[in-house]
Amino acid sequence: MNQFALITGASKGIGRSIAISLAKRKFNLLLVARSAPELNALKLELSNQYNVCVEVFALDLSVPGAAKRVTEWCTDNSFPVSVLVNNAGFGVWGKFESLPLDEQLNMLQLNVTALTELTYYMLPLLRQNQQGYVLNVSSTAAYQAVPTLAMYAASKSYVLSFSRAIRYELKDSSISITCLSPGPVGTGFAERAGLSVINDIAEKFNMDANVVAEIAVKAMLSRKAEVIPGFTNIISAYANRVLPKSLIEKITAGIYKIK
Repeated sequence: MNQFALITGASKGIGRSIAISLAKRKFNLLLVARSAPELNALKLELSNQYNVCVEVFALDLSVPGAAKRVTEWCTDNSFPVSVLVNNAGFGVWGKFESLPLDEQLNMLQLNVTALTELTYYMLPLLRQNQQGYVLNVSSTAAYQAVPTLAMYAASKSYVLSFSRAIRYELKDSSISITCLSPGPVGTGFAERAGLSVINDIAEKFNMDANVVAEIAVKAMLSRKAEVIPGFTNIISAYANRVLPKSLIEKITAGIYKIK
């Protein structure tokens, strides 16, 4: 197979695990993340272990214009990209009015704008292949409002809605869009978000990133619209559709309460 899979946020967590999963399936890889040393170490590991071509691009996707630079890198090198994995993202925890606005806007730039731009720029490249796949990483937070994670949850709701909408627009094309909505995963997300308050909960309910990645890749290649890994997460997501929103907001506020 000479096709390439482009993965953002590939140096650690779910992105790293998705890279491994695709390498096992003999996809060549284009890995994008901020840390050059981590990317280069992963490149060496995957190219040696799975005998695939791995190229890396160290770049902060939250910087305006970064998505276009990634696309130009692909076109300038004539990489035949058939898979796009929009995984890069982060969250910040706290009351909306208490958190620095620039930090929250930077999160939106990465979680929403960069994902949207990269999808837009990469669709013409994906069309050049017999089959094209986009995997957008959302969260179970997408299914309800989450006090103290207000903008993060809203950004993930956008990813879910956007993914389903363009999937329908592309239903008669060779490109399939899949949205992954994981619950807690042992990736370091909580630490970066400052979510020490849920450490005990996370330890009980965290899924392994490699397990989540396998579920996600299988769903993507099966052209599924959505995938929620883990039975508890599935029940939780669907409960949000039938229970009163005010009740869900009260429950989530209790979980993520600032002490």
